[in-house]
Amino acid sequence: MLTRREFSLETALALLAGCVITISDACGGSSTAPTNTPPADTTGVISANHGHTATITGAQITAGSALSLNIQGTAAHQHTVAITQADLTALKNRQVVTRDSSTDLSNTFGLHAHTVTFTPA
Repeated sequence: MLTRREFSLETALALLAGCVITISDACGGSSTAPTNTPPADTTGVISANHGHTATITGAQITAGSALSLNIQGTAAHQHTVAITQADLTALKNRQVVTRDSSTDLSNTFGLHAHTVTFTPA
């Protein structure tokens, strides 16, 4: 004959034998590695534009090396925009970058420059 204590222990063990214990990550962690989405190409908005285009590619943003961007586009003359490493880091961090172009001569528009604003997607 079982004592009350032994009976309670056996009953509890019998009930627990059918249980499934699940352990989960309380921090909400994931078993998959996070993905780093490369930056998209960023097209600049050009002040007083008359055919110029300015695009910094996602690859240029990722590379992070300073560059001189030719923004001639369909205009009859060219301008360049100096993009620094800090500018590329800002674009990578989804921050707006505004730079002035070189001052160049055009037969139609004379000596002039443009302001280019890059707003990442």
